[in-house]
Amino acid sequence: MPVSPPPAAALPLHGGDLAAALRRWGRPDLGWLDLSTGINPHPYPLPPLAPALWTRLPGGDDEAALISAARHRFVAGAAAEIVAAPGSQALIQALPRLRPPGPVAILTPTYAEHARAWSAAGHAVVSIDDPAAADPAGVLVVVNPNNPTGRRFAPADLIGLAARFAQAGGLLVIDEAFADPYPELSLIPSLPAATLVLRSFGKFHGLAGLRLGFAVTAEAGLAEGLRRGFGPWAVSGPALAVGAAALADDAWAEANRARLAADHDRLVGLLTSAGLELVGGTPLFTLVRHPEAALLWERLGQAGILVRAFDFQPDWLRVGLPGDETGFERLARALG
Repeated sequence: MPVSPPPAAALPLHGGDLAAALRRWGRPDLGWLDLSTGINPHPYPLPPLAPALWTRLPGGDDEAALISAARHRFVAGAAAEIVAAPGSQALIQALPRLRPPGPVAILTPTYAEHARAWSAAGHAVVSIDDPAAADPAGVLVVVNPNNPTGRRFAPADLIGLAARFAQAGGLLVIDEAFADPYPELSLIPSLPAATLVLRSFGKFHGLAGLRLGFAVTAEAGLAEGLRRGFGPWAVSGPALAVGAAALADDAWAEANRARLAADHDRLVGLLTSAGLELVGGTPLFTLVRHPEAALLWERLGQAGILVRAFDFQPDWLRVGLPGDETGFERLARALG
């Protein structure tokens, strides 16, 4: 049957919306192969959880254990304030309410929820492609590595940028949601003033449904504002326990960095051999370009394979990692 490109309104705001895919294409015979997110398809193995974690409120010791493990994994110094929250998305939405309305520059194209959250809080949001163009008296949001392009900034460059913002009374927000495969990129070990770093837990650990994220900053007032905004028991007891175990497991993290890098190389080879042009990405996703990307998105959807399309860049597709040999083979057949 002929394939028509989807209207922009039909494209998803985010990846992982299988209910919308089901409404559009029906239920695939082989089930959905969801490659529309940047979530690790090899999740951290859940540790045994005490039944009491489900029946009692989390205690201070539980949160302290999580923060200690996060400090270890992020190589955060003693002066770093670490705030745990029910997902980095919750922090993205909470942060704009802590500053009076003012100029906010967002390095784009990038994760669109940053612009939505700052705009909803009354800030004047502009998109820029060069960090030097931002007003240092305002806020600059940089996603490092970037989603969906994979653009990366060295910590030394961000430290120099942070100094400008600290001098002018501004704030530099670095979203490191996809930084776990690149620990050398993180700004947290140096953590300059006037900086707040966001970290996701669920993407690298493959447990997005756990809803856990972190804000790390040397600005005590900013950290306290976030804690007050979320109130007590912001993170569930099971999430505290799983997060503490996973973030303390260095051997699992190292093994997964190697596995993701190998799988990413394989995915890039598969996509480019099928005639798609590599644009960028990270070990958790690959961004490609094709003049008929919208038609390809539709064709893959009809085959039960969900990838991410973009209304602002209709020749782009973002493709996540298949989780096994069957997934790689299925994607190769559909592209062929």
